[in-house]
Amino acid sequence: MIEMKKVTKKYPNGTTALRNLSVTINQGEFVYVVGPSGAGKSTFIKLMYREEKATKGQLNVAGYDLLKIKNRHVPYLRREIGIVFQDYKLLQQKTVYENVAYAMQVIGKRPREIKKRVMEVLDLVGLKHKVRVFPSELSGGEQQRVAIARAIVNTPKVLIADEPTGNLDPDNSWEIMELLDRINAQGTTVVMATHNSTIVNTIRHRVLAIENGRITRDQDEGDYGYDD
Repeated sequence: MIEMKKVTKKYPNGTTALRNLSVTINQGEFVYVVGPSGAGKSTFIKLMYREEKATKGQLNVAGYDLLKIKNRHVPYLRREIGIVFQDYKLLQQKTVYENVAYAMQVIGKRPREIKKRVMEVLDLVGLKHKVRVFPSELSGGEQQRVAIARAIVNTPKVLIADEPTGNLDPDNSWEIMELLDRINAQGTTVVMATHNSTIVNTIRHRVLAIENGRITRDQDEGDYGYDD
C-alpha cells in the first residue's frame, strides 16, 4: 500500500528532513509515526499525499509512483487518500453536511449517491443529528469527527492523520482514537503522526520512530514503550 525505498527529502534552504529512509506499510495496517519535533514526521506524512516531493528514492502509495506522478494526476492520487489535520480545516461557511458532501461533489458524484454516503459516514462518526450545524457551533472533538467523516466519505484506501488529537482534551482524544480504530477495522490503512505517548502505549499498533530524518525503531504493537 505504501512503500518507500531509500527516500531522501532535502528542502531548498539546505535542510535534509529525511535521509535514505525505507519502509513498507501494508494494506489494513494501523501505524503510529512518532518522534521529537523537527525529527521529520511532518515531511514523512506530507510525502505520502504529495504535499511535498521526495528529492530521491522510490515512493509508491496506493499504486501511484510519487516521484514520477504528473501534477495533473495528483488529484487522482488524493481520491485514494483521506487526510485529517490537527486544526480540522473545515469550511466555516458550510454546514456539517455540506463540508462532508463537498468532498464528493468535487469529484462529480451524483446528488443521490452523495446524500446516502454522507449520512452513512455522519452516522459512523456520531454526528447524524448535527447535519445543519456550522463548525463554529461544534466542540473541537465534534469538528475533528466531521473532518474524519469528510476524509473517509470517498472510501479511501489510506487515511493519513497528522496529530489528529493534538488540539483535543483526553476524553475527546480517546473518542477520536476509537473512531480511527473502527475505520481501520473496516480495512482502511491508517497512518497517524502523534506526540501522544499515552495513546501510543495504550492503544497498541505498529510504531515507526523517526529521529533526525531516519527511522530509528520499527516495532509491532505490544512491543513498544514510547515516552515523549
